[in-house]
Amino acid sequence: MRILGIDPGLRITGFGVLDSDGTALHYVASGTIRTASVDTGNLPARLKLLFDGVAEVAARYRPDMAAVEIVFVNVNPQSTLLLGQARGACITALVTRELPVAEYTALQMKRAVAGHGKAAKAQIQAMVQRLLNLPGTPQADAADALGLAITHAHAHRSLQRLQSAGLRRRTSSMYRGQPQQGK
Repeated sequence: MRILGIDPGLRITGFGVLDSDGTALHYVASGTIRTASVDTGNLPARLKLLFDGVAEVAARYRPDMAAVEIVFVNVNPQSTLLLGQARGACITALVTRELPVAEYTALQMKRAVAGHGKAAKAQIQAMVQRLLNLPGTPQADAADALGLAITHAHAHRSLQRLQSAGLRRRTSSMYRGQPQQGK
């Protein structure tokens, strides 16, 4: 299973691609999509650049699924709205390629990769390097994207085991043996 992780940002969006074979994870690619070449006041052009960049990465690496970071609420509401629009452009690029998209918070990713939710960027970079046997430390945004892909690889395996046991997912934290009526 090939997983594309996306760490959305309006200036820098990180991406990371890995193959998951059971418990084995294999690095494929990572990098960033930058919008610095576009005037910061031209939001539509920056969003198009993100959309096109994510679509190009998805076309090149052909993932089976994607994992995207959920936006947290900043102190500045305007920053949160802008980040949400960048995230929307990334998700739209993925779903137009008919990819299933899973969503994880930064806290969930940090717990999955570093073992605690308050891990610093450098800790995430070091753990991603170690978990994927990389020769060097990945750039921060690419490391976060790889961390999201790692998180999804682990979560997806667990979800498959639950489903094979006859349990169905109702919400992100609730499982039942029988599907709900009307849902």
